[in-house]
Amino acid sequence: MLNEAKKFLLQIQTEGASVAATRSVEIHKEIHATGSYLMNEEELLWVAKLAWRNSEKCIGRLHWENMKIIDAQSANSAQEVFESCVELIRLSTNGGRIQPMMCFFPPSKKGEEVRILNSQLIRYAGYKLINGSTLGDSEQIKTTKLALELGWKPSKKKTRFDILPLIIKFPGEALQYFEIPSDAALEVSIRHRELPWFSELDLKWYALPAVSDRCVEAGGLKFTAAPFSGYYMGTEIGARNFGDRHRYNQLPLIAKKMGLDTRKSDRLWLDRAMIELNSAVLYSFRESGVTIVDHHTASRQFIKHIENEKSLGREVPGNWSWLVPPVSGSTCEVYHRSYSKEKLCPFFRSQ
Repeated sequence: MLNEAKKFLLQIQTEGASVAATRSVEIHKEIHATGSYLMNEEELLWVAKLAWRNSEKCIGRLHWENMKIIDAQSANSAQEVFESCVELIRLSTNGGRIQPMMCFFPPSKKGEEVRILNSQLIRYAGYKLINGSTLGDSEQIKTTKLALELGWKPSKKKTRFDILPLIIKFPGEALQYFEIPSDAALEVSIRHRELPWFSELDLKWYALPAVSDRCVEAGGLKFTAAPFSGYYMGTEIGARNFGDRHRYNQLPLIAKKMGLDTRKSDRLWLDRAMIELNSAVLYSFRESGVTIVDHHTASRQFIKHIENEKSLGREVPGNWSWLVPPVSGSTCEVYHRSYSKEKLCPFFRSQ
């Protein structure tokens, strides 16, 4: 652990961090006394920035230096973890002007881990109905089932857009759920610039994507709870969340409302419905003053990021299947190139 800590200090010093000459000695003493150590705020900020810069699946890395943090390493209960998560939601949402942010909870120590079981801090529930269909987000059926087993009850009649509680595991405590305050999770109603009937679909989505189930490794430490937020690329909502057949599956209904012939695939009714759905998402977020980016702009920004990094002699790791947008992929420059598969540290990994 000490060797990894020293490597990390040298790394961030090279990046421009101010590292005290005594820092290695302080960490050595802390590891000797407790078996681990806590990073200071500047070190955590560099973990967040570099983990984002090294995130092979993210197309929005041009702005990696704008990351902010919350240091919640002192949290000593699931309740305190929850409170810091709500703080992240509020601060990062920032009234719609999304501020990328990461919150660090106590690192893993002697096999004891803090865990947030939700894949994102804000997610919609998915209920499996008796007839085999799903109400809500089918991707969240398992988490919803666990929440219900723990005693969670939706405040009103079950709907397609019930915000799930956070399910938190803290060492020495039973698994617990906590409901996110209704005024913390900003949501956007989806409407269309030119199709008045679109609002009748009663679609909405939350403003803040905040991934919460990944582990961040840096300096010999494993942060098993370190939620991080950013802003949406429109296709994440329009093409995937609303468009995927196994999610909200809205394309057939939209095509019908558009009066399209859905009998043959060569009429490209799926494609035409997909474009209008994604157009509606972008329009709605922008009209509501919520940060979002279209996939063409995101692609150009990522190419700019690659150029910036190349000028500094750094490789940009990338996962092609994640970087290429699910709509009009070949019209975006990110489609027409390959990417480094090198794994850089600090990094996010699945758990």
